[in-house]
Amino acid sequence: MTDFTDLIDVAAERLGGAVLLANDEFFAPKERLLMAAPAEWREGVYTEVGKWMDGWETRRRRSEGYDWCIVRLGIPAIVRGVVVDTAWFRGNYPEACSIDACEVEAVPALSDLTDARRATWREVLPRQRLEGDNKNLFSISDTARATHLRLNIYPDGGVARLRVHGEAKPDARALRPGREINLAAMELGAFVMVCSDMFFGHRQNLILPGRSTHMGDGWETKRRRGPGHDWTIVRLAARGRIERVEIDTDHYKGNAPGSCLVDVCDAPNASSEQLTDPTAKWSPLLVQTPIQPHSRHAYDAPADLAPATHVRLSIFPDGGIARLRVYGTVAS
Repeated sequence: MTDFTDLIDVAAERLGGAVLLANDEFFAPKERLLMAAPAEWREGVYTEVGKWMDGWETRRRRSEGYDWCIVRLGIPAIVRGVVVDTAWFRGNYPEACSIDACEVEAVPALSDLTDARRATWREVLPRQRLEGDNKNLFSISDTARATHLRLNIYPDGGVARLRVHGEAKPDARALRPGREINLAAMELGAFVMVCSDMFFGHRQNLILPGRSTHMGDGWETKRRRGPGHDWTIVRLAARGRIERVEIDTDHYKGNAPGSCLVDVCDAPNASSEQLTDPTAKWSPLLVQTPIQPHSRHAYDAPADLAPATHVRLSIFPDGGIARLRVYGTVAS
């Protein structure tokens, strides 16, 4: 695994990502490019225009040029890498691809994105060769904020899925001091740095927006057969004064933890290694408390709790948590 794939997919549909424009989508629609589910193959299935393919596919080009589509990121971000997945495209995948990025304010009209006077595109990934029926991973070194990407394919063909991994950079106004927010919101820049285990459910699910949709849409560890307990550490979107936390075991009915506790620390820019070191200074927000299956639990923070940059959720002994919310005000 390349390191950037551990970052969130900032183009995910559930975060608001969308494919807005494409110069061609004759064989398969552009909207499938960001679908969460892996691309599938349907043997012998054809539409009125050709073979059914799960992705974005353009017609065979008979003139000079290349095909492209424009993606709105769900979260403005610094993009660290992309996965251009050509699953099931074997004789009809593009020879190569490149990626451009731009930053535009608010919600631009679609015509603005193709107008050089209104959108300044910069190349963030030079032309790269693609392999068919393969997840093509490309690191990106660009350090500027992006709100939109343009995927260019040469000269034509099909791409099943596009994943865009990066570091969220929301509008600074969302994090102005004194504002009450969910400090653990992924869309505001929170990130689940590390956990003891995530066998059944990825740790980043813990801070996704909205309620969980099913048991696989949360953070869930394997069954613990020895001593100890499971835990995870969340880097908050901003240093803040925490007022309350919400721990949601939605959909976890026979596999919710028996109890949990929450600690906080104030350690800006701390690494995972520093935060998991036995000498790290953590303060209690919630003492070990029983929790119920398939329920939402809310707890007030101590009135004298100091500002924090990180939250550690411990569950006993194991199990699943659907969502963690950490409400408070952004500290100066």
